[in-house]
Amino acid sequence: MFKKNLPNSLTISRALAIPAIILSFYIENRYANLITISIFIFACITDFFDGYLARAWKVQSKFGRLFDPIADKLIVVSTIMMLVYKHKINDYTIVPSVIVVCREILVSGLREFLIAKNVSLPVSKAGKIKTFLQMVAVVALIMNDYETVQYMGAVCLWIAAVMTVWSGYNYVLAGIKQID
Repeated sequence: MFKKNLPNSLTISRALAIPAIILSFYIENRYANLITISIFIFACITDFFDGYLARAWKVQSKFGRLFDPIADKLIVVSTIMMLVYKHKINDYTIVPSVIVVCREILVSGLREFLIAKNVSLPVSKAGKIKTFLQMVAVVALIMNDYETVQYMGAVCLWIAAVMTVWSGYNYVLAGIKQID
């Protein structure tokens, strides 16, 4: 029973980490970024382990296949929104941020459409790389107190935006093929 439920529990914990991340942006002390990064990295680690354990223990579920990518999108998009609110997304990073947010909304809608048509579209390798790059970029942008880290975050976010468009292309093609 433990093995069966742990991957889904990790996925759910990632979504439940969102309020903690949002609240951490309101902390006003020198440890604020560290607290935010710690919560965000915990959520990112659960992203790796939920899928890994589900495959290793052969307990993959419909819930996990559906909710895992949704949890990823929620954690990244909500944190990007807070970075905009705190002015850590600037002139150089607003365009890739908008690309990421719009793609995530589009793909979520397409997934829902495809599920209604009984079409399964598994997460691609490009999608996993995209999510990893988004998460690295978000961590670097949270730590934007250092110019080098801020630059790295901006570069990662631009690369993630390109991967976001590329990986979303397959979803769009699959969706177009299903239009009656």
